[in-house]
Amino acid sequence: MEAENNIEVENIIDLEKRVVPAPEREFRAAWIASVANINWPSKRGLSTKQQKEEAIKLLDLLHKNNFNAVVLQVRPQADAMYKSDLEPWSYFLTGTQGKAPSPYYDPLEFWIKEAHKRGLELHAWLNPYRAHHTTGGEITNASIASKHPELAVKLETGFYWLDPGNKKTQNHSYKVVMDIVERYNVDGIHFDDYFYPYPSYNNNKDFPDDKSWKAYLNTGGKLKRDDWRRDNVNQFVKSIYTNIKETKPNVKFGISPFGFWRPNYPASVTAGFDQYNELYADAKLWLNEGWIDYFTPQLYWPINRMDVSFPVLLNWWIEENTKERHLWPGMSIGREKGEEAIDEVINQIMITRGMTSKSPGTVHWSIAPLISSPELTAAIFNGPYKKQALIPSYPWLSKAIPEAPILSYTKGKENLLVNWTHKNIDEVANWVIYYKYNSKWDYHIHGSFTNSQNIPLIKVDAKNSKSRLNAIAITAVDKFGNESIVKEINL
Repeated sequence: MEAENNIEVENIIDLEKRVVPAPEREFRAAWIASVANINWPSKRGLSTKQQKEEAIKLLDLLHKNNFNAVVLQVRPQADAMYKSDLEPWSYFLTGTQGKAPSPYYDPLEFWIKEAHKRGLELHAWLNPYRAHHTTGGEITNASIASKHPELAVKLETGFYWLDPGNKKTQNHSYKVVMDIVERYNVDGIHFDDYFYPYPSYNNNKDFPDDKSWKAYLNTGGKLKRDDWRRDNVNQFVKSIYTNIKETKPNVKFGISPFGFWRPNYPASVTAGFDQYNELYADAKLWLNEGWIDYFTPQLYWPINRMDVSFPVLLNWWIEENTKERHLWPGMSIGREKGEEAIDEVINQIMITRGMTSKSPGTVHWSIAPLISSPELTAAIFNGPYKKQALIPSYPWLSKAIPEAPILSYTKGKENLLVNWTHKNIDEVANWVIYYKYNSKWDYHIHGSFTNSQNIPLIKVDAKNSKSRLNAIAITAVDKFGNESIVKEINL
């Protein structure tokens, strides 16, 4: 060893201006669905070892390709991919509803830990009202449809659905959400587009909620039935957001509704599905009121489709984003194949960057094409995701600047070993290590579990040109995305 230095970064003089270039900021996420074993686990009844191996493979794929978040489905049908006293273990996990993994482990706890090791956020994705999926095996005594038949109604195609008009349903789903928020170190809670069910689930017949509707009328309710249904969902969404913020402000709440609000909004959408009238989802209201931290409309159509063009729909939602929440559209990355798929995905990412430049981001549906199409994944990595990115900050939640880390380094013959600690480690989501070779700065983003990095003293580029390491810096990034002050250390 040639030299050793222990430096409290707090004692380095603050620079008047930031001379170290800021890292890229972008939300880069992929959905991982557990319902029907779409993505994970690949089939029910896998061993604990196999489940963990599959999870690690998916997380490594995202990490290596510079994604920074995962949206994991943990409640596919009023069940749990985690230890719950409120709902049974998922059929899609073990093949038997109510049966825990053996040897025992808690999948959600495992996913969170492994995601955070890799610097990835973990957003727990829940279906608030689906009680039983047609691929979910037999209705057992563990199912909510059996234990609480007063909450669940059977639809003609075999689905069971919790009645959103029943206050006990709202209370139960609320408890499930808050149980996860309180017990797990999740970064976000995520709902998709399933509120009242799609009409096709009941053979296009009206949702069977006569009991709860009559109970509402008997208590003096004055709303029309459609407005009452929407109000049920609106009040639930508002309650979830409000109570998450009161309990753990750093846990973000996001919803990914159907891609357009209603036909004729925007004007190019002359026909199509009406989520406002059929799912009773007033997604525009939730965005207008700021009852979410990020909004992910499912814009699953190509750029050049005239009626539902990706950028045209995105622009309409941007205009409705009056509270300036994060607007990170959902993209379908598996509909096209080959070069067409690559062009479409890259173009949608770049269009989103241009239209939401203050806080860009996208969520990829789903992780499956990233596995099955290495060419697509490589194109994303070598193109828009070439460099790592921090997730945009949430200024409406917190603007407080976290304390800087305490850094030490040891200079060897070939490398500089950098170590760091922090006084409030539980508040840290990421570390950013900056390093300057000659006059050019670069950076590396780590998860909160990491506390060291080896940095070569000499870097050799593709043309065999050498450059010398002459400065470093380190920052802490908190769970709101706020970065500590950058303080340069000259070597």
